[in-house]
Amino acid sequence: MDDIRFLLDGRLVCVENASRTMTVLEYLREVAHRTGTKEGCAEGDCGACTVVLGQLDAHSGRVEYRAVNSCIRFLPTIDGHELVTVESLSAPDEAPHPVQQAMMDHHASQCGFCTPGFVMSLFALYLQEPAPTRERVLEALSGNLCRCTGYRPIIEAGVRMGEYPTPARWDRNACADSSRCEALRAIQREQSVRLPGFFAPRSVDELAAELEREPRSLVLAGGTDIGLWVTKQLRELPPLVYVGAVAELQQVRRGAADIEIGAAVSLTDGWRELVATYPTLAEMAQRFGSPPVRNSGTLCGNLANGSPIGDSLPVLIALDAELVLRRGSRVRRVPLEKFYLGYQRTALEPGEFVLAVKVPAQTPGWIAAYKLSKRFDQDISALAVAFAVRVEGGRVAAARIAFGGMAAVAMRAPTVERALIGATWSESSIDVAVEKLAEDFKPLTDMRASSAYRLQSAGNLLRRFYFEHSGAAEPTRTADTVAALAPA
Repeated sequence: MDDIRFLLDGRLVCVENASRTMTVLEYLREVAHRTGTKEGCAEGDCGACTVVLGQLDAHSGRVEYRAVNSCIRFLPTIDGHELVTVESLSAPDEAPHPVQQAMMDHHASQCGFCTPGFVMSLFALYLQEPAPTRERVLEALSGNLCRCTGYRPIIEAGVRMGEYPTPARWDRNACADSSRCEALRAIQREQSVRLPGFFAPRSVDELAAELEREPRSLVLAGGTDIGLWVTKQLRELPPLVYVGAVAELQQVRRGAADIEIGAAVSLTDGWRELVATYPTLAEMAQRFGSPPVRNSGTLCGNLANGSPIGDSLPVLIALDAELVLRRGSRVRRVPLEKFYLGYQRTALEPGEFVLAVKVPAQTPGWIAAYKLSKRFDQDISALAVAFAVRVEGGRVAAARIAFGGMAAVAMRAPTVERALIGATWSESSIDVAVEKLAEDFKPLTDMRASSAYRLQSAGNLLRRFYFEHSGAAEPTRTADTVAALAPA
């Protein structure tokens, strides 16, 4: 059996006999005794446990540093990475890091419990943009909650952190530091990692062979969902097969007809590719989880999970995406809308896994996606919808409309689509289509929304899509409304 190898403060750490489901947070606090990293929610929501992971980029040769939630990230999955904690930012004989100094100077630490997590989220941003805008700071901190409700000084510290002297240990060129790159390169493995109940293959063929041999195994990607099965539900998991070490699954391939996003591509990178092709999806991408969640989780993992409130599902169903599946040597393609058979039931056969998702590189017409939740940032949807509509000569020529949160699975609205196709692109046609929603869906009432709210809101979002694509002058977003009412 192998040990787990990673870098911490520039030194190689080898962990032997670790539990396959030990989280990075557990290791830091209980083994390494690094108690700066805190446990708040143990489900990736509050950000108190935020750390930064560095990974070699195969294309650029640089180290890519990203913030992640250590409370739901299993320790074996950071093999070959660099782990950066709040204690790593400055040596005892050095001045605090600019992020830490800015937090102190702007009185941004109150009870202090959440402070290390805020520092690490800002540190990850600092390595990318030492002088970020307020909007970028807000986005970087969307996965961190302050229990003292004192966000203003924290945001101010993030905006001003670039004004401090460049640190010796973590300067702005850390990502390209040759010694760090060489140290990471030196610990990369050629062979697969196997621990009791945990296997991290290095190739797709190895992955397929392992799952064919052990079809009961659970495929693990970012762990942003499976991690909660351990930390919250205290479940005993079957053998884990981790896809994050398979280089072929970390690739994005762009062709003339489609974009193929591999199963180990993070949500951060997957959404970036989608937004590059369909810019109107930018808000949905921003509101999906938080940066630490998007940095760990994978787009294909969200699809394979099959949650009826997974935000990427209605978007990719509306875009007519399909999944590439493999079992042994057999590869098949399944339209995403046909992949979901019932509540958390999919078309995956025993031993079969997702290779990639293929998304059309071009979809004629208007594309839009909307999400309703109780919080703007990092909240599970009460309702999500995506539209792909083409209008020709004033009439609807094609329509694909998919909802999440309206049924046991994310699905299209066939009766609504039929009512629209061939109809004039007018408010009266939209009114007819809204009435048809009740024929397609009988939504549930739960803690996030009532059935009536979901049905009415679905109709309102259909009207919103129409007004945004009808040339209407009235703004449909709060920010637009505020701007319209502001004095010149």
